[in-house]
Amino acid sequence: MMKEIENIKVYILGGVGEIGKNMCGIEIDGDIFIVDAGLMFPEDEMLGIDVVIPDISYLLERKERVKGIFLTHGHEDHIGGLPFIVKRLEAPIYGTKLTVALAKEQLAEYGITKNDLFRTVNPSDTVSFDGVEVSFFRTNYSIPDSIGICIRTSEGAIVHTGDFKFDQTPVGSQLADIGKMAQIGREGVLFLLSDSTNAERPGHSSSEAIVGQEISDVFYNATGRLIVATHASHVNRIQQVVAAAQNHGRKIAVVGRNIWRVIEIAVSLGHMTDAEDVFIPVQEIGKHPKNQVAILTTGSQGEPIAALARMAKRAHKLVNVEEGDTVLIAATPVPGNETSFSKTIDLLFRAGANVVYSKKVVQHSDHAHQEELKFMLNLMQPKYFLPVHGEYRMQMAHAKLAESIGMDSSRVFVVEKGDVIEFKNDQARLGGRVTAGNILIDGLGVGDVGNIVLRDRRLLSQDGILIVVVTIEKKRKQITAGPEIISRGFVYVRESEKLLEEAAGIVEQILNKCMQEQMIEWSSLKSNIRDSLNQFLFEKTRRKPMILPIIMEI
Repeated sequence: MMKEIENIKVYILGGVGEIGKNMCGIEIDGDIFIVDAGLMFPEDEMLGIDVVIPDISYLLERKERVKGIFLTHGHEDHIGGLPFIVKRLEAPIYGTKLTVALAKEQLAEYGITKNDLFRTVNPSDTVSFDGVEVSFFRTNYSIPDSIGICIRTSEGAIVHTGDFKFDQTPVGSQLADIGKMAQIGREGVLFLLSDSTNAERPGHSSSEAIVGQEISDVFYNATGRLIVATHASHVNRIQQVVAAAQNHGRKIAVVGRNIWRVIEIAVSLGHMTDAEDVFIPVQEIGKHPKNQVAILTTGSQGEPIAALARMAKRAHKLVNVEEGDTVLIAATPVPGNETSFSKTIDLLFRAGANVVYSKKVVQHSDHAHQEELKFMLNLMQPKYFLPVHGEYRMQMAHAKLAESIGMDSSRVFVVEKGDVIEFKNDQARLGGRVTAGNILIDGLGVGDVGNIVLRDRRLLSQDGILIVVVTIEKKRKQITAGPEIISRGFVYVRESEKLLEEAAGIVEQILNKCMQEQMIEWSSLKSNIRDSLNQFLFEKTRRKPMILPIIMEI
């Protein structure tokens, strides 16, 4: 029997107002249940950043209250943050077989072996905590073993759909368990958190069967080598490529460690069939006729475009694009990367390839469209609704869909990262905020690159840097060497000698004046140099380089 619940809080740490790094916290009388722990690929202005993960400061301050991390499926935007999070927050991690296997692989990539944290569940399982039951329901998506999460309380269920669609002809046999969803709805749903990615798209999403036929057509029409690029964790898409290769007599060479490991895991768990004899080592590509070879590739982070760009520039270590190749981009561009996507297509055409990128295989989306989203809302009949997983405009579109089927707008919460929706005294309301934001990963550094470092990188990329080196004898108050000015990314030195000489003269005047006036504190000297040079250089060039004075004392 469930105990009476006094206080329920729901807050989103990532995945609203953005695409990726999905993470949600659900707090029931102080016990914390986390849904997903994803990453996001950096936006263009995040210079040098590899990936972005949610800020978990709030959870770290309450780590003893975290009961578990529940994973909906195995895509990077839902499990990719785990390697960075489990180092600081150890909690049981629940997921289905494929999701757990892929999550373990993510940790192994970073040399982390915490397999004792993982708990494998089936969609029919229920996990009990003190007065709270967590159950699961099977969903249909672009990766097998995807599930929704249902946290039952005495006030009703809190349901998180994860990413989903309703496909009646899916790859494999995983149909959405509509009966169980309807049962959850009949028993009463307090909060529904639902995927908003395609809330702006009318109608129904296209079936995987249609995409499979498109891929098969490309294999049939290609006369030379075929290069297929997709997301590493898109197991269903890889299965379709394997099936097409089998049907059209091609062998597949896999380029990319990430995608090969996903294939090995999927085959071992029975989620990929007919794959025994289709794969060959990359080194054997030349031993087969070109019309009998397909190359399957992805980038280092599991995204499809980076490796293709290197191949088009003939800078890839293993495979480069040749005249007469057909390149199939079997993936939609990651939001924010549309520019690099189009530039890569341009490079591929320049390299002599026939590029297939505008058919349904690319335009197809794996997320539910408007009619499917309304169907989920009608199945669940929630008391309160939170559109999640999407940019703000997508959340707003999803909110309007909820209102169109009869939900009162006062029961729909379009939240920002960190907003807390609190249910107390039989009513839900906005109840303050928790710490939320971005943690930037650059190489091995986690969170050591913040807004100030990004600002500096942006300034360096825009107007360059000017380094002023000068040596001072403090006792005699004299300049003994310099000032020497070093320019990088600001002006071409050989053509700007006069400008730099004038700048050096200004530095010398400032230093002499400061020393005569007894102003020989390093901070004031550097500040005066920066201010005067900034003004002078802006007047002369209309540029504002970063100015870095280096003063040495003898």
